[in-house]
Parts: sequence; structure tokens; C-alpha cells
Amino acid sequence: MTTPPPLPLLVRAEILLRLLGIQGAWNYETMLGNGIAFAMEPALRRLPGGRGGEAYRQAIARHSGYFNAHPYLASVAVGALARAELDGTPAAHIERFRVAAPGPLGSVGDRLVWAGWLPLCSAVALVAFGLGASPWGVVALFLGLYNLGHLGLRIWGLHAGWAHGLRVAQALGNPVLRNGPPHVARALALVAGIALPVAAQKLLGEGRVWLGGVLAAVALGALLVSRLQGRFEGWRLAIYVLAAFLLYSVVR
Repeated sequence: MTTPPPLPLLVRAEILLRLLGIQGAWNYETMLGNGIAFAMEPALRRLPGGRGGEAYRQAIARHSGYFNAHPYLASVAVGALARAELDGTPAAHIERFRVAAPGPLGSVGDRLVWAGWLPLCSAVALVAFGLGASPWGVVALFLGLYNLGHLGLRIWGLHAGWAHGLRVAQALGNPVLRNGPPHVARALALVAGIALPVAAQKLLGEGRVWLGGVLAAVALGALLVSRLQGRFEGWRLAIYVLAAFLLYSVVR
């Protein structure tokens, strides 16, 4: 693998900023395709002929087509495809990458973020609620942790994609992506086991009258989730519980 050409800091920053809006033109026909092209555009201006040149127009049209991946790991594809275009890689090779990349980027992102990081941040916020944090403090903690993770993932993805180009598959073997989901799942189980009783204690306070009702509700919820296994995602339950606790703390 050759050393990648330098990507100016301002161009890199503009791409990262656009990656935050990569789902802004999401649709059922092209999925993230329009967002991929939009995020790459600052780098494509460096093609021969500049902005509006033939190479620029062909690249924009090519990357506006169908592309479906996790929105956070799409930064890997953006970096790799931008590097390929500026390296003059044949269009056929680029198209093969566009067909092959969405599956791995989607599955890894879903397991790491939707099934791992998001519910883990929710569970941490529940612990903070149970320990006496204010409603705004709980929200700030959740948003801070979650955004730290997803922004870091986007920044790493763009760097890895640009560094490896179309050979970025080896970057997906990064220990964080390969071993991260099971470790995050274990951490989630631990934190959730702490969060639920701590949050319940906070809600009950000194009154134990409702303890039986709470335990019955927990048992019923566990039965419901087990019955809906494969049809109900755990992160949704975590979000619903967090929202209910926040609402209760505000109106109480």
C-alpha cells in the first residue's frame, strides 16, 4: 500500500462536517448515495478540471447512486472512495467496491452502535438518574457519552478510508470493530444490572408501598422481551425506560 497523499486539513474538516448530514437526502431509491456524494464533494474538487470538470461530474454522478451502510461507518467508504477517485482508480474497480462495502459497514455499525453503544449510554444515564443527577444532568451525560462515541467513529473512519483506499477491508479488522461489540454487550449487561435497581430505588424513595408493583412490572417486562426475542430490539426498551424516568422526574 502506497503512502496516501496529504488531504488538506480544511478539506478534511469540511468532509467531516458534511458527514453529520449524510442522511439529509436519504431515500428508498439511493439510501445514503446522495449523502456519500455530498460528503465527498470537497475532495472531488481536486480532480483534474476542478469543480465542474468532466472528471468531477462523472464522480458525483457515480457516487450519488445506491449505497446502503451504517451512517457512522459510511465515513470509511467516503475516505476510501475519495482516495480512489483522486488516485485515478478505474471506474470499474470503484463500482465493485461500492457493491461490496455496504454489507460489512452496515453489519459492524449496527452491532457496535445500535445494539451496543446506544443502550450502554442509556444505562449509564439511568445510573446517574438513580444516584441523584438532575434531569438536565442525565440528558447532558447521555448526549455527551453518545456523541463522543459516534464522532470518534466518524473521524476514525474517514482517516482509515483515506489511508487504505479501496484496500480498507484490513481496517475493518481493527480490534475495536472486531471485538468491540461483545465487550460493549458485556458492559451493557453489567451497567444495566446496576442501573435498574438504582433507578427504582430513586423512584421509590422511602416509600416501599410500590415495591411489589415495581418488581411485578420488571418480571412482566422480562417476560415480554423474552417472548418478543428477535422482533424487539433491546436498545429501544432502554430508550423507553430512560424517557419514562425522565418524564416522571420532571412532572413529580
